[in-house]
Amino acid sequence: MAVEALTIDVNGHALVLSAERAAFDPLEKSLFIADAHFGKDAVFRARGIPVPAGATADNLTRLDALIATHRPESIVFLGDLLHARESHAEETLAALDAWRVTHRALRLILVEGNHDRHAGQLPSRFGVELVQEPYRLGPWALCHHPQNVDDGYALAGHEHPVYRLATRVDSVRLPCFRFGRRAGVLPAFGAFTGGFEVNDAVRRANEAVYVVAGERVFGVRT
Repeated sequence: MAVEALTIDVNGHALVLSAERAAFDPLEKSLFIADAHFGKDAVFRARGIPVPAGATADNLTRLDALIATHRPESIVFLGDLLHARESHAEETLAALDAWRVTHRALRLILVEGNHDRHAGQLPSRFGVELVQEPYRLGPWALCHHPQNVDDGYALAGHEHPVYRLATRVDSVRLPCFRFGRRAGVLPAFGAFTGGFEVNDAVRRANEAVYVVAGERVFGVRT
């Protein structure tokens, strides 16, 4: 089954939400990805927690699918590209090296997040441009930490938002995009990340919410 995408209007501008947990601006031809946390599984193993390998490979496979679908000219990572210093493990860097060779012409921009400051930058051969929040691109103020920004609609990460859908007998927590009047938050892209439940917050703020359920993305508050 093909992974779905949904085009919505955000503050008068088109934004394509992907079930791969990323967003694409078709006018700027830029892909926005929050909280990839590359190498998080390697970090856990280095610290003695026996988690399975494969999160980095899964992230890169999904990233390849997004590139094939949207043909972006740039990718802006909204912080936390790497998880920690141990993310520089040989296995992780080798996988990222192979991916970068395939996509050498693609511009990569990283809005520095809190994990990036601790993890340290990727080697210069990766060609990742490090910028500070808010980074202006078209109508967007691209950030890691959710915030309001003058003269721009802020898109951020950091929160790893999930939304709980419930029946009388069961419930499920799903990654979500949330959009308020002046700012929005993208779900964590990384395959090995937790989630922060935002039901009460979006209800209080009367925000729009779009959840990701497998290969679907759909609105639950619009």
